[in-house]
Amino acid sequence: MWQIWLIISGAFFIGEIVTAGFLLFWFGIGALIAMISSFFTSNVIIQTVIFLITSTLLLLITKPFVKKFTNVKNTKTNAFSIIGKKAVVTNDIDPIQGKGQIKVGSETWSAESEDQSKITKDTEVEIVNITGVKAIVKISK
Repeated sequence: MWQIWLIISGAFFIGEIVTAGFLLFWFGIGALIAMISSFFTSNVIIQTVIFLITSTLLLLITKPFVKKFTNVKNTKTNAFSIIGKKAVVTNDIDPIQGKGQIKVGSETWSAESEDQSKITKDTEVEIVNITGVKAIVKISK
């Protein structure tokens, strides 16, 4: 039976290489431990229980530890990368007419004010959110 546990373990390790979740690794280790247990008992049920218990324990015990070292910071990309940046109003922002544009860097965006107030041209604003294709802005302080 140890050969089958070795094949199962190898399959889990190959699956871990193919995926990026760092989940299958623990099942591969559990299969190796079950393989070791097969040298002491020929009962497949006991070996399977050892596999399940060790895999689950390894997963639960090491998950916080692994999370600590694989904590990836989320990088804002595309449209959401401009939130918090300063911009200049290029066309008056008028909530009644639903018009207004800002320029942030080299990009021009449709804009509306956060508090639905009118903001005149050449006013410096801060981008607080993105809703659809419009930047939501407030006057910079």
